[in-house]
Amino acid sequence: MKIISRRLRGQLKFAAKNFAAVVLTGPRRCGKTHLLKQTWPKASYLLLEDPDVLLRIKSDPRSFIDSLQLPIILDEIQNAPELFAYIRTRIDQSPRKTGQWLLSGSQEAPLMHGVSESMAGRAAVFQLMPLAREESDRVTTLNGGFPEVLARPAARRIWFSSYIQTYLERDVRAVLNVRNLSTFRRFLSLVATRHGQILNRSDFAAPLGLTVPAISEWLSVLETTGLLLIVPPYFSNLGKRIIKSPKLYLCDSGLACYLLGIQSQAELLRSPFLGAITEGVVAAELVKAQINSGHRRELYFFRDQQGLEVDFIYPHRGQTLLIEVKSSSTPIPAMAKPLQQLVAAFKNTPTRSILVHADTRSNPKLSALAPGIEATTLDALVAEIIA
Repeated sequence: MKIISRRLRGQLKFAAKNFAAVVLTGPRRCGKTHLLKQTWPKASYLLLEDPDVLLRIKSDPRSFIDSLQLPIILDEIQNAPELFAYIRTRIDQSPRKTGQWLLSGSQEAPLMHGVSESMAGRAAVFQLMPLAREESDRVTTLNGGFPEVLARPAARRIWFSSYIQTYLERDVRAVLNVRNLSTFRRFLSLVATRHGQILNRSDFAAPLGLTVPAISEWLSVLETTGLLLIVPPYFSNLGKRIIKSPKLYLCDSGLACYLLGIQSQAELLRSPFLGAITEGVVAAELVKAQINSGHRRELYFFRDQQGLEVDFIYPHRGQTLLIEVKSSSTPIPAMAKPLQQLVAAFKNTPTRSILVHADTRSNPKLSALAPGIEATTLDALVAEIIA
């Protein structure tokens, strides 16, 4: 597989010119180490997983820091949280030196705790997600965007099985005291069946025999380690009684397909989960477009108690994009009805109403579906957003 240049690379290089440290987080195996090495090929590199290295750090962190040749990439920095205080001291000794400390970590919660405690104002923090569709044409709904899956798609089932096992044994146990890993595996599968649905924690608690607070904690672990995307409802004075619970999506469609037992494109097209998985792909790609451009994550959905629902509300360049998602490649005017109903509530806000449909052979970039409603494909929409 050819080397892929990640869109976040430009943001990292810019940040390194203005901050002493750059911190890159994200799910395990999404390409963080490769991106840092590709961006700073001449930097020193050290993986903080070797037991001998970690023992040396714990026994004498000051001399360890003094021995490093800057700039340096410290990979899996969450394994040595005691280093943050010493890195901060080194930064404060030479505040004008930028781009010296390039840090990465997979467990976002522990890593962010160390950054917030010791590195506030000294580090620029970024999140890397699996590859986006606009970064590689190998990204598909079935395979998702993890680089190793795209390099060897025939082995996707084995890769995801091993990934989950590694995730359970390392990240989950490091972040959360899970006594019964088999229950957590069932929890992951249950999350996949709720992909794209309104979050109801009781639906998880009852079949697993767990309490609602325990489910909340487990969902938080999935979110903070970068595997789960929680989309909050849109709150505004629209004169409607709005559903207040968020929706949940697995961040990678390949992982979702694996957990749902979908093994081929034909099975995906026949699956009752096709609509939800397609919706999740759009959610993930919209978020990737934001964070890869250095913007904060802003993605919402709308649903009121009368049943009016629009999949996504996406602030973009002074406008509010109202987005409805359909897995069909043949959009019809009736699909635009929810958008037409909701746009009337945004009287004083500049809006665009867009229906995103599956790719077609003609692949129209933009077309009018109904008065005030545009129809387009996901790739065309993202290309417009990042332009």
